[in-house]
Amino acid sequence: MIVHCATGLGDVAAARHLIAAARRAGRPHLAYISIVGVDRIPFGYYKSKLAVERQVESSGLPWTVLRATQFHDLILGGCQALAGVPVMLVPGRVAFQPIDAGEVAGRLAELAAGPPAGRVPDMGGPRSEAPTGSPACTWPPAGAVARCCRSASRAPRSPDSAAAIT
Repeated sequence: MIVHCATGLGDVAAARHLIAAARRAGRPHLAYISIVGVDRIPFGYYKSKLAVERQVESSGLPWTVLRATQFHDLILGGCQALAGVPVMLVPGRVAFQPIDAGEVAGRLAELAAGPPAGRVPDMGGPRSEAPTGSPACTWPPAGAVARCCRSASRAPRSPDSAAAIT
């Protein structure tokens, strides 16, 4: 089995090489992690993930693709990046359904160890949240400290699961 989690610039070419190597190695089950919405959101990164999905699907290999929503760490990093400028820009009409990366890793491992399943149901966090006024990110008045906290589907694993943003 192969679990393809690599991502970044050159994804499409890298996936082509991985698929060719898998064919030479006896056609193992190829499991790929992708993102919910890659077929609906016109970001370049998402287009690349969708292109790799299509390569996996048409590879002739036994395959499984799991799409997941944003990880808590990604949302927290985004909040921290937004807080680093004098004026905090909060995207309007955007909702997130963050999920714990460990939960996704566990599901992907289950799928990879099992029989090829094609496109499996999407995986997302327990609830959808909007940036303003949500438990995920609370935006205080000017001059105050903003707090972004993970709202995991299970209890945080460590005290550093919440971070103050200044």
